[in-house]
Amino acid sequence: MNTMLIILRRELAGYFATPVAYVFIVIFLVLAATFAFYLGGFYERGQADLAPFFSFHPWLYLILVPALSMRLWAEERKSGSIELLMTLPVTLWQAVLGKFLAAWAFTALALALTFPMWLTVNYLGDPDNAAIFTAYLGSLLMAGGFLAIGACISATTKNQVIAFIMTVVVCFVFLLAGFPMVLDVFSGWAPQPLVDAIASLSFLTHFNALSRGVIDLRDVLFFALVIAAFLYANTIVLDMKKAN
Repeated sequence: MNTMLIILRRELAGYFATPVAYVFIVIFLVLAATFAFYLGGFYERGQADLAPFFSFHPWLYLILVPALSMRLWAEERKSGSIELLMTLPVTLWQAVLGKFLAAWAFTALALALTFPMWLTVNYLGDPDNAAIFTAYLGSLLMAGGFLAIGACISATTKNQVIAFIMTVVVCFVFLLAGFPMVLDVFSGWAPQPLVDAIASLSFLTHFNALSRGVIDLRDVLFFALVIAAFLYANTIVLDMKKAN
């Protein structure tokens, strides 16, 4: 646990050692507010909730999270520092969890900095703050799912651009897995149980329930399993690369 925390602190400090962290946070805050006010009609709706704010989070994460995760392992592999990391008394799980949790903590910080939206809606009306808190939790869980996917893909290549593009594509498929755009590809030849299983993988469907303030254990468990599965796949990929 101590080793993992050391890696977490090292990675988290590394984000703020360059302008990348500040650029990411500023872009996220500006786009989140812009979409909520101008595209979501935050004031025009006349309702004391943050539905217009959270409705755009999946699409923000679709672009910004892959940009954050693409460097997690691709940079290590390109610079050769991954070989040095593997010679240290660090297990694969400690390295994978440390890097992932650092990126997730950084994303949580960016999300927490949107608190003026919460203050604004409380100033303008009397919102259901429990529902808003649940929506924040759902947003953080979804970001964790995107990050786990991105970390796994980043471990497969030395090229950050390739990692970014592949992560966007995979996350896009997971985001819209329950919609005709994706299901039509499988419905013509795949058995119905498989189509239903693919539909159940939709990030957007699970997030929409949480964003409305509905805490369903199945939605929370879904994101937890996605994170665990891709982190496990991340360790397998790194172990294969180490063997080669």
